[in-house]
Amino acid sequence: MRWTLKPKPTQEEIDNLSQELKVEKLIAQLLLQRGITNYEEAKAFFRPELSDLHDPFLMKDMDKAVVRIEQAIENEENILVYGDYDVDGTTSVALMSSFLMEYYHNVATYIPDRYSEGYGISFQGIDFAEDNDISLIIALDCGVKAVEKVQYAKEKGIDVIICDHHRPGDILPDAVAILDPKQEACPYPYKELCGCGVGFKLIQALGASKGITIEQLVPCLDLVATAIAADIVPITGENRVLAYFGLQVINASPRIGFKAILDQVNKKELTITDVVFILAPRINAAGRMKHGQHAVALLKETDLATAQKYAKEIESFNAERKSLDKEITEEALLQIQNNQEEERFTSVVYNENWHKGVIGIVASRLTETYYRPTLVFTKSGDKLAASARSVKGFDIYNALEECSDCLEQFGGHMYAAGLTLVEERYETFKQQFEKVVAETIDPKLLQPEISIDAKIEMDQISPKLMRILKQFAPFGPGNMTPIFMAEGLKDTGYARGVGEDEKHLKCALYQNGSTPIGAIGFNLGNKMGLVKSVKPFDAVFSLDENEWNGTVSLQLKLRDIR
Repeated sequence: MRWTLKPKPTQEEIDNLSQELKVEKLIAQLLLQRGITNYEEAKAFFRPELSDLHDPFLMKDMDKAVVRIEQAIENEENILVYGDYDVDGTTSVALMSSFLMEYYHNVATYIPDRYSEGYGISFQGIDFAEDNDISLIIALDCGVKAVEKVQYAKEKGIDVIICDHHRPGDILPDAVAILDPKQEACPYPYKELCGCGVGFKLIQALGASKGITIEQLVPCLDLVATAIAADIVPITGENRVLAYFGLQVINASPRIGFKAILDQVNKKELTITDVVFILAPRINAAGRMKHGQHAVALLKETDLATAQKYAKEIESFNAERKSLDKEITEEALLQIQNNQEEERFTSVVYNENWHKGVIGIVASRLTETYYRPTLVFTKSGDKLAASARSVKGFDIYNALEECSDCLEQFGGHMYAAGLTLVEERYETFKQQFEKVVAETIDPKLLQPEISIDAKIEMDQISPKLMRILKQFAPFGPGNMTPIFMAEGLKDTGYARGVGEDEKHLKCALYQNGSTPIGAIGFNLGNKMGLVKSVKPFDAVFSLDENEWNGTVSLQLKLRDIR
């Protein structure tokens, strides 16, 4: 790991904020590093308010979208709510269709089949709309690059409203309205919404014309918070407000579908991290292993017994996903090891039999292992499809754009993307992608970085500090869990390996005679010798709480030791 200390604000800035907020200097430093410079900003950070949300009509085309939906309702047209098969897409479809169906019934939902249709708006989906006399499609979490598909719909007399958050291409589809804060001419102040977040803004705008207040929309923020967590968008600004209130809904009065999932895993108070690791994989598993429509059905269900039946099915999809994920990751790692005759800047692997629903997860695992921009390919119909994942600081979307002459289509973000190409272009693309990355990546990005907020002394760690740090949540990109570094540490002498193959490290650390604090280091069992040696060592950690037999104690969650 490459340890980097974040730049420290000036002492004057720290002193001023510390005095203004009446907090310790360490807290003032952490806040300044998050861009919080005064009392008002701190209040918005620690006490998010629904009034902090922006006016939805600031988004380009919002008025057009609302007028067209209201017209469809007035004329009793059939509306199709269309979304992608991942968490962001399925939560968006559940959100939008549930809202519309509260006061209008001619609403159908559609999730494309990952295998026969692929990502985004499909010709098959438009044919379905035509066959069912649907004249308006609301596309969520997809569509901003679907120029041909939207034209195809238009030729059939079907209007399309796009709610997306992906980067648009050079040409925009000829849709009735395009809601996407990332399009150039959009003045919307917050650019980092997920697809479900953009869908929520449309609901907010539709609600405003019906006298529905933002407070009345809070119960559906559980879906928005889940999408924010799963899509790994920054938890800053408006996303922070949506995630904060959405988490409260998940914990206080979760929808029946979430309750059915949570009953199976026996988890009470969920954090954003729990949403990422408990709710999101299960919702995703439906689209990966079977069909995304299963997830929509679960998220919209109002009867507990039925929801429990759906949740049980989804649990079995998730178990199947886990075993495939493990098997394919092992095969992919072997493929990389066998081709390691030269130093490469990328990891690109392909097997025509790999399950398309799992290649994104496998790409993430390979990136964790080899820390290279990574592509995992499989066969999809008569083409090859891939999931791309990047390393911190490198824009994989831009790299793919440089290779676009080899690709049939691609889309995504800085750190994750999807693409298809014809098999004959695979080797050419692989070489071109390697060349682009080699020429543009800063070599130090190929070593995993641990970003440290502050150096601290062990005697600064207290239950009071922990109480304040918990209020920094929800954590995520743009507001990560604070990471600390302490120097000259020693172990009390009882360090031991725990877990399977003793791969985790358990110890208690002190510094200059301070009171020892318990510590756990996941996957740090190999550092045992360093901890047990008589020499002092440095450690990087976050603060955590350990509950044992009803007693809660502070513990260090070790990230690295040297």
